[in-house]
Amino acid sequence: MSEYAQQTLQQDPPLTTIMEVTDYMEGQLAVDRLSDAGFPVDGVKIIGHDIKSVEVVTGRMTTGKAAGLGALSGLWFGLFVGLLLGIFALVGWLTIMITALVLGAVFGAIAGAVGHAMTRGQRDFSSAQRLEASRYEVLVPTQRVDEARSILGMPN
Repeated sequence: MSEYAQQTLQQDPPLTTIMEVTDYMEGQLAVDRLSDAGFPVDGVKIIGHDIKSVEVVTGRMTTGKAAGLGALSGLWFGLFVGLLLGIFALVGWLTIMITALVLGAVFGAIAGAVGHAMTRGQRDFSSAQRLEASRYEVLVPTQRVDEARSILGMPN
């Protein structure tokens, strides 16, 4: 068996919870403090429990907005295509770039508007989605629990 396969099959060392928090940033800051103090953080885990999906509505989506967002997306694609084609152009580089940008924006706007229209009003809003946990545990290798707690100023 290869060395890589052996490493992959090895089990993690036993871990112990050193703190439980309700905000992920608190757990992240604790691990950062451990790292800053020279604690070997490879193998430290932050485990979230009771995961839920949270969707935050950011505004109303209209066909015009969808077309505008599509145009911006198409503009980026047009920039990519224009640069790619421009590499091989001996003359007319600027014309190629402008054409690619304009066509990208136009086709992006059409795609955005048509895509929104096809929803037939089923989703007339924009949103951002994220996962959240109700609590987080910070776990460190069991043989280093006292060292981690000492660095974080926690009782042993």
